Amino acid sequence: MIQKKNAIRRKKVRNSRHSPMNPIQIFFLNVLIIFTAVWLLSEFVFGFLSVPNDDMSPNLKAGDLLLSYRLQKKIRAQDIVIIRKNDTTYIGRVIAVPGDTVEISDSEKLIINGNIMIENNIYSATPRFDGFVSYPLTLSESEYFILADARNGSEDSRYYGAVHQKEIQGKIITVLRRNHL
Repeated sequence: MIQKKNAIRRKKVRNSRHSPMNPIQIFFLNVLIIFTAVWLLSEFVFGFLSVPNDDMSPNLKAGDLLLSYRLQKKIRAQDIVIIRKNDTTYIGRVIAVPGDTVEISDSEKLIINGNIMIENNIYSATPRFDGFVSYPLTLSESEYFILADARNGSEDSRYYGAVHQKEIQGKIITVLRRNHL
């Protein structure tokens, strides 16, 4: 019985001595695996973006750090999204979804499906940008109408038209304020 136990111990010692990698190599392999996993998550699942300007003010301020989820397929009205249009990245709020009809009146009122929108988090009127989009605009399948929160002078769907779902880069899931970093 004692000989059997000694044989098992020698076998364990022999196996541990003949490991193909030493502890330093194992450490660097683990670090490589962790960095690869973080890179894959940040490249394909989550996105990080610093707010470039005050187009979404006062809700988002320039310099705030945004965390977005890139795999989100169900976009709803009032979601804040990152879009890529005309080789430029924009941040905006989804105002209308596929099938909705958008109108901006001469009195700078936003009208969705015949109803005047009352937006509690928007503090200015919504002027129409003449010469860019024809109203009323009915969104087709996979099209969204996106506006910035700072409605005066911001580039949004009033300027470049409806946004196709393929142009949406991600849905904002959290905001880190720059003054809290």
